[in-house]
Amino acid sequence: MSVRAWIGLGGNLGDVPQVLRDAAAMLSALPDIGSLQLSSLYRTPAWGRTDQPDFVNAVAVLHTERAPMDLLDALLEIERTFGRTRSDAAGDQWGPRTLDLDLLLYGDAVITLPGLTVPHPRLHERAFALVPMLELDAGIVIPRIGSAADALARVDRAGIEALP
Repeated sequence: MSVRAWIGLGGNLGDVPQVLRDAAAMLSALPDIGSLQLSSLYRTPAWGRTDQPDFVNAVAVLHTERAPMDLLDALLEIERTFGRTRSDAAGDQWGPRTLDLDLLLYGDAVITLPGLTVPHPRLHERAFALVPMLELDAGIVIPRIGSAADALARVDRAGIEALP
């Protein structure tokens, strides 16, 4: 059965717009992935740690036959292709990166597994994910949270601007 999955893409090191487009193309080319749509790219202020360059963010929505952990493994492999290594070191969680791919939503599933929580635990607090998500589907609902549009109305979206 095909599930609609939402992927957050971001980065702030290197030619991020090109990296995001290339990562989306790699994701689209994976087996069991269909009809990927990529939002516009948005320049966003650094979040979590502000002593770093601005980020470029986007969201992709796709249909997949992959199980959630299989999809996550594919995302992490694509990150590694672009030089990303994840670390549990303090402060690294929101530090600079070439590419960050996050599984934001997996259909209407609520998933809590080691290494994977869906919906993404801070999705409803992050305008840099909500803005591009709502561009693709103005009616999207976040399980256990509610309307993504309502969530966006409750957070600061200052500094988020679409790239040409």
